Amino acid sequence: MISSGFSGALKLTDLDDFITPSLECIKPVQFEKSSLGTGAKIKIGDDGSYMQESKNGKSEKLKQVEISLTDCLACSGCITSAETVLVQQQSTDEMMRVFDAQNGLDNKKFIVVSISIQSCVSIATSKNISVECAASKLCGYFKKLGADLVLDIKLAEDLALLESQNEFIERYKSAKASKVQKILPMLASSCPGWVCYAEKTHGNFILPYISRVKSPQQIMGSFIKDFVSNLRNKPRTDIYHLTVMPCFDKKLEASRDQFFDVDTETKDVDCVITSIEVDALLVKQDINFNDIVPENFDTGMNNITEDNHNLFTSSGSGSGGYAHHIFCNAAKELFNINIDKVEFKPLRNVDMKEATLEVNGVVVLRFAIANGFRNIQNLVQKLKSKRCPYDYVEVMACPSGCLNGGAQVKQMEIKSNREFINALENTYNELPKRNPTQNNSVKYLYSNWLNENNKNDYLFTTYREIKKIDQPLNIKW
Repeated sequence: MISSGFSGALKLTDLDDFITPSLECIKPVQFEKSSLGTGAKIKIGDDGSYMQESKNGKSEKLKQVEISLTDCLACSGCITSAETVLVQQQSTDEMMRVFDAQNGLDNKKFIVVSISIQSCVSIATSKNISVECAASKLCGYFKKLGADLVLDIKLAEDLALLESQNEFIERYKSAKASKVQKILPMLASSCPGWVCYAEKTHGNFILPYISRVKSPQQIMGSFIKDFVSNLRNKPRTDIYHLTVMPCFDKKLEASRDQFFDVDTETKDVDCVITSIEVDALLVKQDINFNDIVPENFDTGMNNITEDNHNLFTSSGSGSGGYAHHIFCNAAKELFNINIDKVEFKPLRNVDMKEATLEVNGVVVLRFAIANGFRNIQNLVQKLKSKRCPYDYVEVMACPSGCLNGGAQVKQMEIKSNREFINALENTYNELPKRNPTQNNSVKYLYSNWLNENNKNDYLFTTYREIKKIDQPLNIKW
């Protein structure tokens, strides 16, 4: 089992994170009253199971309590470190179980795999190959396993950028017109580690600042289940959606109640595996990465033929370029100023950067990128003391953002972590760029699928405060 590398925002001492469930997990458990009478004793069997024995000699094997990812998200006590508890439905074992179960089934699952560009960059850098080569081999690997569609996640990234841009401009105009409180700065919502920390630690104070736009993973999940269901004439229950992501926090995000369809009892994203888990699985299966037969990503959702490049990135940071994209479009929309490139200058550390736009010597836009928990703490403190000068902040829990996610494959030959991060960023920046408005699949979805009635379901979500539960079982002695 791969050791989980949840982001720093989920490994805080005062959140009681990363503890053994048997020590402090406080999930309420419903016990069925035993029919064995009083005076029962508990004994441990030879196989390690627990047996309850009564005075009359009868015995009963006790059930083992199971805790799911959803339980952990609903509890303000901890994010446990036991992979057997947290990752039982979000692992390569579960993924392989689904693929293996396809053999001999008449009613097979329609399997869709969505791969993040950050994972492609990570594996490419670790293997010392091009990103295009790494992506095509990952595509070939999943096609060989039995995937019906393998897609890159740029479609969902573009939708997230466009909707975040619109949301910011709306907030900015409202704030300037009516001095509305708690709508600026707008804080990015694509990092589940940051969102989970905000919900548990600062609750309703911080949540109004956070963007309502779903992360690219969950936007992709919404479309995969419904669009493919419609396109292929298959029910949601027959579609299995797997994502490959750069951090373990995405496993928690996929398990949130907001992304579960109650009517069909299906999740938008069924399973999340990470870059490092894919790499470990290839080693376990004794597969040489260079020997994998490459395959191209499947075309856009509407089968439109895309451009020659299989992979595109957005200008700006390796976390999706939120701050860069919104800054450029806000400058154009609000002040009629055309900007092609934004330079974010580091402040006290390389993970805290800012950029400003001046009109007639007056700063009219001030944006920031805050990566890592240290900078998140400082940002929250500025908000609480009403000293935050920013209009928008791209917030990511991991230092250096998504390219350096906790589940990225590390290159052992590079000794310095900074060197490794620079290699990832250089590789990412060398990829061809494309503005979201140039994505043919995005145009198709806005023209033929999205409307004012369903946009909220596909593109937006809500967050809720998780209050700390104070009860005797949670007291540390």
